[in-house]
Amino acid sequence: MTKDGTPDTSSATAADPKLADIPRKPEAGLYVTATPIGNIGDLTFRAERLLAMADVIACEDTRVTAKLLSRYGITTPTVAYHDHNATKVRPKLLRRLAEGQVVALVSDAGTPLISDPGYRLVAEAVDAGFTVTTLPGASSLLAALAVAGLPTDRFMFAGFLPPKSAARKRALTDLCDIGATLVVMESARRLAASLADMAEVLGDRNAAVARELTKLHEEVRRGTLSELAEAYAASGPPKGELVVVIGPPPDRPPATAAEVDADLRAALKSMSVREAVAAVAAATGMPRRQIYRRALDLAGDNDT
Repeated sequence: MTKDGTPDTSSATAADPKLADIPRKPEAGLYVTATPIGNIGDLTFRAERLLAMADVIACEDTRVTAKLLSRYGITTPTVAYHDHNATKVRPKLLRRLAEGQVVALVSDAGTPLISDPGYRLVAEAVDAGFTVTTLPGASSLLAALAVAGLPTDRFMFAGFLPPKSAARKRALTDLCDIGATLVVMESARRLAASLADMAEVLGDRNAAVARELTKLHEEVRRGTLSELAEAYAASGPPKGELVVVIGPPPDRPPATAAEVDADLRAALKSMSVREAVAAVAAATGMPRRQIYRRALDLAGDNDT
């Protein structure tokens, strides 16, 4: 022990390099801290020490975080911080930072700020001049990318798609022209219908559904979007947390104007202009704006 009562790690760092970067006491500030997405052993050494030494841990659900802390023998007090109370709790957390406290921000699983209200706290902490740093670790979207077997040089995280099919198709239409792998979150109950909508709007791209990552029953199903849609429609909703990874649009030779017109005429017989444009854009790989202008011309011709 040192004179101030903290552990003396000076002689231990040579034997255990992990201790070399652990301060005796963290500086005041906001620490965005990743937690396991399933396997309890995926909490990093830095995160364990920081959570134990923080003044408070802000978390989505105190009951969920309590289970993690209990496994590691951590007794730091927690406070709930989520969508429903963020406006009320955020000023209190900022006040703690102003008082020189160490505030750890965690989510129920994985890296905070991914589909949770944490970014507002980070933004206001930055604006106020407080120190904000991260303790990186598990992330479901990166884990899914790593095992999907699809291109990873460019990707876009699209979060959760709308629950209703019509709204979901509109959201997917906005993703049609993105030349990158797409990563989306989806519920097990909506998975089959969502995959079918993806195949219809994006085209029948290669994809992967990653389920229960890092857990005992981890599973990754790979195939085209239509194949996966049919498989999950037949087997029923799977259990566990899901991430869907969708390959980028394939390279195709440019379609001729006559081919585009023929595809649009056929699509407009059963679809709205927006839906027809999305379908033809996915099938031809042409820019959606260009096809949209042509679709309006064809729709106008049909009205005369």
